[in-house]
Amino acid sequence: MAWYSETQYYSTSNDRNSFLLQTSTITHKFLGSNSNRSGQQQQPSNNQHNFPGPVGDIFGKITTTIGNKLNSSSGTTHQQQQQQMYGNNRGYPPQQPTNPGAYPPPGNVYNANSAPPPPIGFNLGVSNAAPPYPQQSAYNQPAGQYAPYPTASGQYGDAAPYPVGGGFGAQQPQQQYFGSGYPNQQSKMSGPAPYGSDPFAMATPSIRPNPNFNSQQTAELLRKAMKGFGCDKGKIIQAIVNCSNVQRQEVSLSFKQMYGKDLIKELKSELSGDFEDLIMALMSHPAYYDAAQLRRAMEGLGTKEHILIEIMTTRTNAQIIQLRSAYAQLYCSDLERDMIGETSGYFKRMLVALCTGARDESMIADPLRANQDANKLYRAGEARLGTDESAFIAILSAQNYNQLRLIFNEYQKVSGHPIEQAIAAEFSGDIRDGLLAIIKSIKNRPAYFAELLYNSMKGFGTRDTDLIRLVVTRSEIDLADIRSAYQQLYGTSLEQAIASDCSGAYKDGLIAIVKGFYH
Repeated sequence: MAWYSETQYYSTSNDRNSFLLQTSTITHKFLGSNSNRSGQQQQPSNNQHNFPGPVGDIFGKITTTIGNKLNSSSGTTHQQQQQQMYGNNRGYPPQQPTNPGAYPPPGNVYNANSAPPPPIGFNLGVSNAAPPYPQQSAYNQPAGQYAPYPTASGQYGDAAPYPVGGGFGAQQPQQQYFGSGYPNQQSKMSGPAPYGSDPFAMATPSIRPNPNFNSQQTAELLRKAMKGFGCDKGKIIQAIVNCSNVQRQEVSLSFKQMYGKDLIKELKSELSGDFEDLIMALMSHPAYYDAAQLRRAMEGLGTKEHILIEIMTTRTNAQIIQLRSAYAQLYCSDLERDMIGETSGYFKRMLVALCTGARDESMIADPLRANQDANKLYRAGEARLGTDESAFIAILSAQNYNQLRLIFNEYQKVSGHPIEQAIAAEFSGDIRDGLLAIIKSIKNRPAYFAELLYNSMKGFGTRDTDLIRLVVTRSEIDLADIRSAYQQLYGTSLEQAIASDCSGAYKDGLIAIVKGFYH
């Protein structure tokens, strides 16, 4: 049977002779080798192929029959068939004409004349690396539905619950800014994508994009401020605070093009102390700044849990994805893995849940489900011996903000007191602080950040790193709202509080950010 596997069937008369020759040769070798192995001497036969005995006769009949079949074919030669198929061209068949309106053939890949393949993963250099969530209609909150959150000095007052979110991330028309931003502000910058604000927040920033911005003029102003002996810190504040973060990145690029020097290095060589930290925070891309702050919170002896709580409980899904990417680029490490290594217990579980960046960001609120979840939380905590911490983490880290507001309201109906009271009674330590931060920031975000600012300046000394982070990261989002909440809660202006705790150019820079250094 071996000779069948090597026989090729030729469909044209031109190939018949080669077929017969090949078949004869293969069969001859096969039978010859068999007879040699059996020890028998081959004898010539009268048949034309010289095969032994009956085998040769049978083979002769087979080849004759096949030859007759080939001769009775249509008479079209192989060359004629090729010409009918491909014309007079030689070599490979001609390529089919391209059809620009059709999908590429299966298996095609991008070539030099086609568009490059789409990027894989998140790229901070592309403004749509983390696409914003589509705009939804807002949930109309019933008047008086949510109780104000108490503070150490009394109540948050009658400030209406803050709109959903706050933080970086929204896509603005034509140009993104990491604050609320204004439309029609074109930018030539092609660097890291802006962090943006929460797409659902109707917040008031203190710093907005400068409509009269000119990156070259600003770069020249900074050059003059640093030229010669010493530097003019007032001009540096004016140049940097008077534009948005995206515009500052353009200034940095223009400075290098105009003077062949790195603006960040030049500023660091001229500045020092808290004022340097403030200017560096303003010049940093927000995602990288958040990543650096999280790293700072976890390095060294001990962990600064309050920084982890502040950032992870107030950033949107898009922001968390971007800062995780920035963290990996800066430190060649995974943020979630590092958090797991630095924290423990249910606090660790809460951070891991938030680190996924998978919170529901729709605006849909379901009253029936809110009542069910409120009862579930009540049974998981106050209504039982011990606490089911996982139930609280699952609901508070996953539900959308409007739904959580309904849940908080329903919980007060079920239990007779605010959910914050239940959290304070059922939890302790970092997990308690983390869950309370989620609740406070959802109920009234400006008041929550006003409290954090107050804590950074109260008592002996100032937690300058916290103060800088809070002022800078909220400046293009809702710092004007936070400023109003601070006045209402503590009976003094935020500028006065800063002036009493800080000094020099550092104080002037902070106050310029809070007030808005305008244009």
